Amino acid sequence: MLNVSLDEQAYAAQVERAIATLQHDLPTLFDTDIQYDIYSPDIFFQDPVNTFKGKFNYRIIYWTLRFHGRLFFTELHFDLHDLRQDSPTTLRADWTVRGTLRLPWKPPLYFNGYSIYTLNADALISRHIDTWDRPPGEILRQFWSKPSPTVTKSTHQD
Repeated sequence: MLNVSLDEQAYAAQVERAIATLQHDLPTLFDTDIQYDIYSPDIFFQDPVNTFKGKFNYRIIYWTLRFHGRLFFTELHFDLHDLRQDSPTTLRADWTVRGTLRLPWKPPLYFNGYSIYTLNADALISRHIDTWDRPPGEILRQFWSKPSPTVTKSTHQD
């Protein structure tokens, strides 16, 4: 039995609700705001470039993702590959971010990662830790990569 403030049935129902909400929200996070009622007021967030605590800051990071996504990308996607409950208090989401930067040479952006969500005694997400498949600097270098010149075969016949 879990040491939780909810009974097991209520805890399990809240976990299912958190999973369903994440499945709904994550694929559209660059376009539409997420639902915040599955997160604790003191949520802790960490990724390779950000660390903070509190739901207000958590809301700001998602607003920032949408704002910069619209400003700097012609297209930007969050592909959710898998979302599962790894333990009674842990959820894991595997994902890919891909897009095209709003630059004349239209460089692609692509990286994989996963999110670990830790649930508190009320089955609210109290920790969100993101791990990326490469360092932030390597991801940023994608912005400046220009496509290699295309060699075209001449169709001129003598």
